[in-house]
Amino acid sequence: MDVDYDTLQALRKTHPAWKLLVADHSPLIAAFLQHTFIVPNQRRLSRADLASALEDLLFTLRETQGKDAFPRSAQAYLDDWAGEDKGWLRKFYPQGSDEVHYDLMPAAEKALSWLESLIQRPFVGTESRLMTIFDLLRQMVEGTEKDVQVRIQELEKRKAAVENELALVRSGRVDILDDTAVRDRFLQVSQTARELLGDFREVEYNFRRLDRKIREQITLWEGSKAQLLADFFGERDMIAESDQGKSFTAFWDLLMSPARQEELTGMLEKVFDLAAVKALSPDRRLKRVHYDWLSAGEHTQRTVAKLSGQLRRYLDDQAFLENKRIMQVIQQIEARAVKLRDQMPQGSIMEMDEASPDIHLPMERPLYKIPVKPRITDTVTLGDGSDIPADMLHDIVFVDRLTLKQRIRTALQTRDQVTLAQILFDHPLEKGLAELVTYLTLAAEDDNAWFDDTLTHRAVWTDAGGIRRQATFNAVIFSR
Repeated sequence: MDVDYDTLQALRKTHPAWKLLVADHSPLIAAFLQHTFIVPNQRRLSRADLASALEDLLFTLRETQGKDAFPRSAQAYLDDWAGEDKGWLRKFYPQGSDEVHYDLMPAAEKALSWLESLIQRPFVGTESRLMTIFDLLRQMVEGTEKDVQVRIQELEKRKAAVENELALVRSGRVDILDDTAVRDRFLQVSQTARELLGDFREVEYNFRRLDRKIREQITLWEGSKAQLLADFFGERDMIAESDQGKSFTAFWDLLMSPARQEELTGMLEKVFDLAAVKALSPDRRLKRVHYDWLSAGEHTQRTVAKLSGQLRRYLDDQAFLENKRIMQVIQQIEARAVKLRDQMPQGSIMEMDEASPDIHLPMERPLYKIPVKPRITDTVTLGDGSDIPADMLHDIVFVDRLTLKQRIRTALQTRDQVTLAQILFDHPLEKGLAELVTYLTLAAEDDNAWFDDTLTHRAVWTDAGGIRRQATFNAVIFSR
């Protein structure tokens, strides 16, 4: 990127991160957002909770800075920070809730990350960064090498180095990292882990921006619907096929591996037990950072799924309005035709010169087929003409697969195996048989789950009519 005067001048006027840094109360804004969203890894907070936390901070600051230091109320500050001219918070209504919620915008998180980098660190580690550069360069060189002989030579060198190291270890000579090297690497891991959480929020923001752009196109679209859908799916695929999209997909697939999760958990446990790491007084949340990655990544995936569903309903509404308009035009034509039925014009209406005859060959006629007469065994009764309640159209059972997957994943965090009966004991069925069938479908699609035909379990629930139902099924076992 060419950072020239004009570019920086435009960023200074429009970029939310720059606006936050030069705001009148930037220390208040940055400190509050850091401790409410970044530190606890919160993806959204209700207006009541966020306003209460801000009121507590304002009360504390007014005692030290004076009563007139921050004259506005907490809710007024939140509305200002979420305004179009600021863009530090996203103000929205979650699905199924009538209370306003807030989430941190990626631009504000970038500003907070830069401010955090200004604080003097215990020491500036360079060895781990240099090793990271060497490792990345080696991966690029080896990963793009097409010559088989060159690859074999590199593997032989690596094999010789490993055998030499094994010989030294067997002889009792073990090289151990000193405390400085351990702290250097730990700080690098900590920084990278926090940056990954910010990447999830930016990916989610990109999909929300695409959704808003498509809605604007639908509203102002004057061409064909096929071209509109082609443009939409083209841009959606462009995000998925971009470098950021491919990297995010690869990261998510790697993180979802149970073996990788166990490996991360074990390594973090050992690292936090090191004396050099304990001396740094590290944030204990880093010990479970991979679960924070899972939570943030699943929130991003859920958001993308909701946006896709909302966009589909939006397109359906547009199609319904178009069809309604077509029916209105047809009804107007029919009404006009009825009015003109008794006013037939005299004489010829249309003349055709030398109309061509229709040619029907004998062999083109199909053979005779006996018509199939439908048999209706049930009695068909006529309605009494009363209106059917429209609420029945909305009584459709919807089971959220992502919620059920999260329950299974949460149960497997503390144990290697868990049965479906144990999950249902902790989370009783709310949607009845449909929810149970969804659990069984997830088990059938999961390579790490199996059905035990020798055991049976029973699920019990109460339907909408207050009737107690039960179902018996083969035991289902989920494993990591």
